[in-house]
Amino acid sequence: MSKSNRIETKPPLPLWERDEERGAGLAHHLALLTHHLARNWPEYLIEAWALGTFMISACVFTILFEHPSSAVNQWITNADVRRGLQGIAMGLTAIALIYSPWGKRSGAHMNPAVTLTFLRLGKTSAVDAGFYIGAQLLGGTLGVLLVALAAGDRLSSPSVNFALTQPQAGHARIAFGAEVLISFFMMSMVLRVSSSNRLKAWTGVFAGLLVATFITFEAPLSGMSMNPARSFASALPSNQWMNYWIYVIAPIVAMQLAALVYVGIRGRDQVACAKLQHPLNQRCIHCGYEPSRKLKEAS
Repeated sequence: MSKSNRIETKPPLPLWERDEERGAGLAHHLALLTHHLARNWPEYLIEAWALGTFMISACVFTILFEHPSSAVNQWITNADVRRGLQGIAMGLTAIALIYSPWGKRSGAHMNPAVTLTFLRLGKTSAVDAGFYIGAQLLGGTLGVLLVALAAGDRLSSPSVNFALTQPQAGHARIAFGAEVLISFFMMSMVLRVSSSNRLKAWTGVFAGLLVATFITFEAPLSGMSMNPARSFASALPSNQWMNYWIYVIAPIVAMQLAALVYVGIRGRDQVACAKLQHPLNQRCIHCGYEPSRKLKEAS
């Protein structure tokens, strides 16, 4: 990479080295929250929009492929084929969100487990991580509620069931293991590909391909979540919380483990910024990058 195109950043200090995280008073913490909110609210709203859009897509495509009154459901009678097509649709949705101008600005986490992993790696601040997670939970839930208002009983019908992620009856342990496996694999891919100069531009494509693959082949085991906020967004409107713990604990533990393994092999200095895409013409609240005026004008 030439010097003119190099991203000059100042990564955040690890949590245990930050003065703002040690022994500060309530007034200081409130001022810190206010400062982050005033400066970084666009990124927070983008995270809400991104997961909300993803959940709208998930609900709409589940109705399209699984509701008995749907012409697509009646035309494609093979459940495996329908699930594969839905996987492709959701994979393309993820890719579109990651590579959208807004997705490039926030980093397109769309997942508290991803955000917490970058926090543990010292690639984002605790305040930004907190706002990101709150936005993801709120945005995803609003997305499901919007479809519920528009689609009515079709979303709550047993064949659709709010696009809820749930294990097969009596197979919670299998679902937990499956969620651990796919979450570990996803985060390992993100860390490895995003840190490669040759492959980093394709991080979003790889993520979308894994989403499509996991929905096609793993969804019968756990419903394919990898995302506490995604599962929360379906569980809250449907008031179905049985086995929700799987979709909180498994993704978080697995992605933290993936980070631990990656750092153990490659080293902490080989972890890229907390963005799936890092364009030169957009600021980054995670690493402190600010584009030059020329880059802004060129964009």
